Amino acid sequence: MGGDITPDDVRSYQRAVGKQPAWVYFWNNWYESPAFPYRTASWIRSNGSVPYIRMMLLSSAKIPRTDPVYSLQNIIDGTFDPLLRNWMQDARRFGTPLIAEYGVEVNGWWFPWNGLYNRGQGTYEDSVARFREAYRHIIRIARAEGAYNVRWVFHVDPWDEPVEDWNKFENYYPGDEWIDWVGVSVYGRQLPSDENAVSFRYQMDWVYERLRRLTDKPVIVCEFGAIDDRHQAAWTEAALLDLVGGRWPKVIGFSWWNAAFRNDPVTGRWSNMRVQDSPALCAVFRKYVRRNRAVISHPISRLVIQKEP
Repeated sequence: MGGDITPDDVRSYQRAVGKQPAWVYFWNNWYESPAFPYRTASWIRSNGSVPYIRMMLLSSAKIPRTDPVYSLQNIIDGTFDPLLRNWMQDARRFGTPLIAEYGVEVNGWWFPWNGLYNRGQGTYEDSVARFREAYRHIIRIARAEGAYNVRWVFHVDPWDEPVEDWNKFENYYPGDEWIDWVGVSVYGRQLPSDENAVSFRYQMDWVYERLRRLTDKPVIVCEFGAIDDRHQAAWTEAALLDLVGGRWPKVIGFSWWNAAFRNDPVTGRWSNMRVQDSPALCAVFRKYVRRNRAVISHPISRLVIQKEP
């Protein structure tokens, strides 16, 4: 999903799958507005789903490598504390459970919170430490404003890019006292020009063991998907079979990236992962999601709002 998600998008997915989503994952782009996305969160709640908010502290739609505004140091220094306090106050007033994250796929070079871009005059290790403290700073404000209805996710990519010891995702982890769930993105082919699709199991086995060594927190698959090629249904069926079959016991939920987008710099073609656009993919989801009672569709009553310690 994305920042421009609509109720029609969700209804179309629900009709295809045959079950409401437990949560709906969407972007909160601060270059559009740094306000809590109350309108989007409200219709998601009315649909019976939990809003899952991806806080994107970015100054431009064209993702900058070094963000001139929302740098880690500026977050730590309190430059955006008034905005963050307002955001957390509105999150508290929302009143029902929310899921939120900052620093999506932090161990990847493609986002400006990666250690490559926040060194200042220091080392890469200093940059990674700045991420930990920036995320703690955000959550500290949430607690100060009483937003205990928010579950905070630490969201990584299975593969550390760049492949350097300082960039291992374990180094970015803010700590168990700050994070509620740990999550990961796992994709098959994402572009028409991609040659091969690495299996979901291979990637998930690798990252799951690392996450289990890092923490005992619940695990979620924040994003997974594969484009509409001749392998899409088989790749997805293998992934869902393992997910609902309990291969990774700490996994408590997953989000399919149900979107179509033009993102291939080689061919210029669209990448389509929408379930409702593929009868074969629709059949896979109905088999493993709709017909599986363990895959819940009304989680709000099951997510207990945390109380102030």
